[in-house]
Formats: sequence, structure tokens, C-alpha cells
Amino acid sequence: QVQLVESGGGLVQAGGSLKLSCAASGRTFSTNAMGWFRQAPGKEREFVARIKWSSGSTYYADSVKGRFTISRDNAKNAVYLQIVSLKPEDTAVYYCAAATKSPFVWPGTQTHQYDNWGQGTQVTVSS
Repeated sequence: QVQLVESGGGLVQAGGSLKLSCAASGRTFSTNAMGWFRQAPGKEREFVARIKWSSGSTYYADSVKGRFTISRDNAKNAVYLQIVSLKPEDTAVYYCAAATKSPFVWPGTQTHQYDNWGQGTQVTVSS
């Protein structure tokens, strides 16, 4: 099991930026990938970005390319999501997730591939 705690959400004006953090603990050595997902009110949870824990390779949803950057700090067992040029449609609860089960099918955009989830952090973008 990997325990995940997100932080860094808040209320931001459109055009602003935020950096979300995810602190991981537990069996982090078994992690294949870490991902960020988001869920807006009345919508399904959707993939945002993921990073391969070993190599750091990244993959993004088309809707966030160029504005979102996922990164990791293996020494701190942390993953980050830098968001710039925020839009009202980015408003959602953002979840950090860890995938520890194998085999892991890349690029890893499906929620069922991630077996550990944080509690989420709210991001609200005002227009």
C-alpha cells in the first residue's frame, strides 16, 4: 500500500498558476507510475498526467499539454503538478494516484490502473 496526501489547491483567478504536491509514503519502491487525475462536478474522473517513477518519463492528456507539468522528487517521495494559465474549466478536485500492480500497460491513463489514491485537493478557477 502507498499512502498519498495532496496539497496546494485553492481559489485562483483565470490566468493564474498553482503547484500541487503529492506526498507518498509506504511501499513506494513498488510504484510503476504516479498520476494526476481530476474530477469536476457531475463529470467522471479524468486523466491529467502521469510520470514513470523510475525514469521520469511523462505523458499528458491533450487538453492540458503545454500548461501542466508533472515532476517528481524520488528522494522526497513526492510528485508535483505545476499548472499555468489556469482556465475556469480546470476547476475540479485533483487526485494523486500511484500504480503498483504489474504488468502496467503504458501510457497509463486509465483510473483502474492505479490502485492507490489520495483524498484530493480542490482547485477552483474564477473567471
